[in-house]
Amino acid sequence: MLGDDAELTAAVRAAQDGDETAFRTVYRAVHPRLLTYVRTLVGEPDAEDVASEAWLQIARDLERFDGDADRFRGWAARIARNRALDHIRMRGRRPVIGGDETELTGKPADSDTAGEALEALATDGTLSLIARLPQDQAEAVVLRVVFGLDAKSAADTLGKRPGAVRTAAHRGLKRLAELLGDDPESTGALDALPPQREPRRRAATSATVTHTRARTQKDM
Repeated sequence: MLGDDAELTAAVRAAQDGDETAFRTVYRAVHPRLLTYVRTLVGEPDAEDVASEAWLQIARDLERFDGDADRFRGWAARIARNRALDHIRMRGRRPVIGGDETELTGKPADSDTAGEALEALATDGTLSLIARLPQDQAEAVVLRVVFGLDAKSAADTLGKRPGAVRTAAHRGLKRLAELLGDDPESTGALDALPPQREPRRRAATSATVTHTRARTQKDM
């Protein structure tokens, strides 16, 4: 397990045992990318509120979580997505979903030049461009590239097949590269985002819960 993931896994387990400092560590490590994902779903004005609701549920249900850093990110993303969709339903608007899986039958090329171009795209500069993608591509790009989920975890979050998510992410990245080429001013956003993560074998993990402690957004 890589350094950052090992640290996040350890922090999650300590938080499950009631360590408030560890929970703040988890929050600080995951929140920025989780907020970016929520913005993709509900837009800027409501993103902070929806993300806060997601963290309240994460804190409440954390003792029942079982897994490592990869699984935690996927679990947190599913909670955030559910809270975002609940929010959209409550305000009487449904998300605009761009196409369905039947449109995603193509396979990404072995050489992913779009992915290489986006590796350097800074988060702040990415958001306005991602908003111009179809919803399925936007979610796939954020979950895989910004949030760092592998295809299986992203597929579990979205309720789709891993192949469909990989293809949506590939098409989204390709379109983002085209948008960058069309807008010279956007090239200033080029900085450093990680490439898409591929699944890796995980050792079975478990967490022992010994304490219950209420956590609120102000503690983070």
